Amino acid sequence: QVQLVESGGGSVQAGGSLRLSCAVSRNISSINRMGWYRQAPGKQRELVAGISSGGNTNYADSVKGRFTISRDSAKETVYLQMNSLKPEDTGVYYCNARYYDRDFWGQGTQVTVSS
Repeated sequence: QVQLVESGGGSVQAGGSLRLSCAVSRNISSINRMGWYRQAPGKQRELVAGISSGGNTNYADSVKGRFTISRDSAKETVYLQMNSLKPEDTGVYYCNARYYDRDFWGQGTQVTVSS
């Protein structure tokens, strides 16, 4: 079992920045993959960024160059630094853990970007 708690969401104007945090209940190094997903109203949940246990990262094309996923093993926390935010980045952001072929999700944190 993996428990995830997100924080750091909020409202910001276009061009601003936010940093999301995901506190993980297990040793991050034991988790195959961590990721951030988002879901906008009326849309499907989509992958924003992922990081493997080996440290490899991947990003959605729409956020490349603006978002950075990272992790702090000492704090058992995964971060999503979001810069140059756009209104289309608005949505509920969820932390995900892939652990022994099971997916675990946090409760989500709202990000609202106004123009």
